[in-house]
Amino acid sequence: MMPASRQSSHFLFVLWAGGGNVPPQLNLARRLTERGHRVSILAPQLLRSRIEAAGGVFLPLHEVPEHDSASLMDDLAKDWEARSPMSAATRFRDGLIFGTALAYSKDVTAAIEEVHPDVVAPDYLLLGAYVAAERAGIPIAALVHTIYPLPAPGMPPYGMGFQPARGVVGYARDAIFSQVFSHFYNARLGILNEVRAASGLRPLTSVFEQFAHADRLLILSSQTFDFPATALPANVRYIGPQLEDANWVAPWQSPTAGNDHRPLVLVSLSTTYQRQEEVTRRIVAALATLPVRGLVTLGPALNKDNFTFPPNVSAETYIPHILVCPQVDLVVTHAGLGTVTTALNFGKPLVCIPMGRDQGDNAARVVYRGAGIQCASTASVNDLRSAIQRALNEPRFREGAQRIADGMAREGGPAVGVAEMERLAMAPSPTTRGVATSH
Repeated sequence: MMPASRQSSHFLFVLWAGGGNVPPQLNLARRLTERGHRVSILAPQLLRSRIEAAGGVFLPLHEVPEHDSASLMDDLAKDWEARSPMSAATRFRDGLIFGTALAYSKDVTAAIEEVHPDVVAPDYLLLGAYVAAERAGIPIAALVHTIYPLPAPGMPPYGMGFQPARGVVGYARDAIFSQVFSHFYNARLGILNEVRAASGLRPLTSVFEQFAHADRLLILSSQTFDFPATALPANVRYIGPQLEDANWVAPWQSPTAGNDHRPLVLVSLSTTYQRQEEVTRRIVAALATLPVRGLVTLGPALNKDNFTFPPNVSAETYIPHILVCPQVDLVVTHAGLGTVTTALNFGKPLVCIPMGRDQGDNAARVVYRGAGIQCASTASVNDLRSAIQRALNEPRFREGAQRIADGMAREGGPAVGVAEMERLAMAPSPTTRGVATSH
């Protein structure tokens, strides 16, 4: 635990119930409360108990509809219904990012008037929160719960799962898809400008200007893990993965512990629903014929009664990854950033099976850093079995994962994020926004 801060500030966090985006932001909030700061958190009712457990003050939504991405009925985007990656991205863009912008602008405006924060810290996808804070003249610390997602020299376009460009063909690919990426989001620029107009703010010429208006874009992941960029905007800071402190979770003992020394394989395929039933069954079938112990976490989206598990595989609804990852030999995952970074924090190799959202980009970085293998979500039982065997048996994957763990340890840990938030609260003059600086 960090020592208490000498000067107390008030932070207003703004959340949506998206699954993996919530824990790192609540972990940062908890660390701020432990430093003696006040933290109010505007969020769906679903998150109230978790917010209060983190020491925050819960503020209810009024204009934004109650929602839960683990629920088939209450998911804002329902991107799992889509028939193609582009259709899924469109649902996410229209259902969450732009579809809630006006409502979040109204709710955050009301919250600012109620609690008078020193800093507004929205999930980076909630554009309406930026608008409300900008209108009020309050510093913005946007919390980016993924790798760096915006266009940047040297990085491939986000959302495609690309490796860094090589040669003329690779650079041409990036140029084309960067235009596609920009056009895709700027197609909804009119909606954002309507929200800004309702708040008395001038229109923008690009959606990406709104991100540049944040005093900080705090990347809740490791620069050691991300692709290297030639330059990033001056308001960008990597603050590392905001993992849970082991002291915050209840003790847990592996049900497969004892004299069984077979490798332990953790399978974790998202807390939100992504039609992951069939790939889970194929992974379990692959583990059934291997000399390993399997431990499957189903999350709230899947029902244990709908699966049959062989003797060497057990299943739980939830296991704190911060406690189980030190014990495992391999993690098989959808490549959500929380699972990936927790595994890598302990130097554990991965088999990544992305199913959408940012998962292809995370898996691409695992492969680039030599820390694991990527499989398609349609991979056969035989292909999954082969990938698991390779990841367990080839030392290079453990060595790659350990290199990332060592790099993450050198980055400074949780104190970096707290220090960035405190600096912004105590010196609220705006940064030079949108100016590229070398990294």
